[in-house]
Amino acid sequence: MGTCILMPTNVTVDTQNALAGLRKWNLVRDDSNEDYPHRVYRDDNGHVYSSVTHILNETAPQEQKDALERWSLKPNSEAEKNLACSRGHAAHAHAEYILKTGAKLARNTANRRGVWTTGADCLERCPSKVTAWALKKAIQGAPTPSWASSGYARGLASFIESSITAIHAVEFSIHYTPKNAIHDGTKNAIHGVAGTCDCLVDVQGDGPFVLDWKTSKNERSEAMYEQFYDQCGAYASGLTHLTGIKPKGAFVVVARRTGSPAVKFLDQFKLMDHQARFDKRFNVYMDRLKEAA
Repeated sequence: MGTCILMPTNVTVDTQNALAGLRKWNLVRDDSNEDYPHRVYRDDNGHVYSSVTHILNETAPQEQKDALERWSLKPNSEAEKNLACSRGHAAHAHAEYILKTGAKLARNTANRRGVWTTGADCLERCPSKVTAWALKKAIQGAPTPSWASSGYARGLASFIESSITAIHAVEFSIHYTPKNAIHDGTKNAIHGVAGTCDCLVDVQGDGPFVLDWKTSKNERSEAMYEQFYDQCGAYASGLTHLTGIKPKGAFVVVARRTGSPAVKFLDQFKLMDHQARFDKRFNVYMDRLKEAA
């Protein structure tokens, strides 16, 4: 297997090893609410990071917040929310199992045959036919999802089997400080953002792409998709910051209760737009923290 050296931020890194290092969460989760009334993460240098999803929720358009507030006042809204979270978690876990098992099977087979290649992007790939075989085996051996999540899980599994041709990382963690970030550098000040991306994959022989799974009983609005795209932008920025890898784009795959999932694609230029949008939202978030202090 080849080694490729990049210098994305004046630091020489082995790209493949840097990506592998993101499988482990490198920050400490803090639920104490002592400094902030929400969960934060801390690194070894004392820097504090808010989660990507928290910043998205806090800076969402007011009409979106109002709609959520109205929905929360409806009877049984809490039960519906819990059910949606449960089936979403189960469908995500099912997709994660398939990808991790498929990656392991493909890796073992490619190692035995010595068929790895290293692309111009410094990522190692085994033949797509090996990946296809491995994913099919993983799907066949996957645990049966719960009845409530089965339709959603099948939708994600069908996309995985029909579209993914290389698996680079599954459930990888990122953290970074957005460009032009506004922070005062004092102790316990928010330094940046942190989150976990569902996977980095090739789709139909091209990639790598950031991919985010979603589940929804109803069709998602364009405003909600904008939230998802900004989320992918944050993951792409964190990935580049930590590894030097620049995704070619992003996919948002929204599983439905029945039928094929809705698939939205961002090319590299649109993804860059949403990277910049998320960075602006981070600064809006920081401004609001200062106003509330």
